Order: sequence, then C-alpha cells, then structure tokens
Amino acid sequence: METLFWACLIGGIIFAVVSVVFGDIISHGIDGALDFLSMESWAWLQPMTLVGGITVFGGAGLLLHRHSTFGAAAVIALAVLAAVIVSTCVYFLYVKPMQNSENSTAFSIQDMEGKIAEVLVPIPSNGYGEVLVRIGSAGVTNQIAASYNDQPIPGNANVVVVEVREGILYVALLDMYEK
Repeated sequence: METLFWACLIGGIIFAVVSVVFGDIISHGIDGALDFLSMESWAWLQPMTLVGGITVFGGAGLLLHRHSTFGAAAVIALAVLAAVIVSTCVYFLYVKPMQNSENSTAFSIQDMEGKIAEVLVPIPSNGYGEVLVRIGSAGVTNQIAASYNDQPIPGNANVVVVEVREGILYVALLDMYEK
C-alpha cells in the first residue's frame, strides 16, 4: 500500500515539474498530437485537478498510513476524501476563474457595421481616409475608410460605419442632433 502512495506522490511531483519546466517545449514537439485528451466538454477533468488529486491522495495516504492507527480501508477512504476536497478547491478557486478570465481582442471586420468611429485622416469624397473604431471594452483599431455617400468628411468627426466591403469601412457623418 505504501508503494501505491509513494507512486502517486512522486508521479504527481514529476508531472508538475515536467509540465512547468518543459511544458511548452513538449507541446511544440508533439504538435498537438495529444489534443484529443483535452476533455474540453468536462472542464473539471483538467490535468491540474486530476494530477493534483492523485498527488494529494499519495501524500495524504502516506501521512495517514505512517502517523495514524487507522486500518488500510480507512486510510484509503480518507486519502480519497482529501484528494477530492483538494481537487474541488483547485478547480473552483483556480481553474474555473482562470477559464473565465481568458480574454480575446480578436474581432471580425464584418462586425464593424453600426459601430461609431472617429476620423483620424480626413476622408475625401472619392478617396480613402482612416478611422479609429472602439472594439470590446478596452480595444481600438485603425481601419481604412471611405465615404458612404460620396461626401467629404473632416478629421476628428464622428462617423458611423454603414457598410463593410472588401475590407474597407464605408462611413457616414454621424449627426447627433435632431432636426
């Protein structure tokens, strides 16, 4: 029984060291060959929670086996209980918040329609200028723009993106005042 606990403890420690030190190198080396193991549909089966639980099982089992008067069945049950509790805490206190904090600044240019922008480079009636468009909560992007209704648009003017064609934003002057 002690051999099982040592194997779990040492295996978990080795996994942690190897994944921290060599994780990126190994990932690039096998080029996604093990992506099918990611189990993205079962988020609680992340390697950190599983291997962490196995490591805690080994460590708790060793401590209970050596320093308690419990029988083998009780030691295993308590070690499993400790592993489940620690894995649950790791998942809810670390893994899940990290998944929720992932952010992307990616956007599709087609999503720009209807957005308000500021003209950086004046847009002539038959040419191109540049606009600054806010995306997301903290991002901005500069894009090539043309006048939608062939009217010149001065710099620093607020415009609305009416249409996107061939990667160019077609904008119209934004008139905020009612007539």
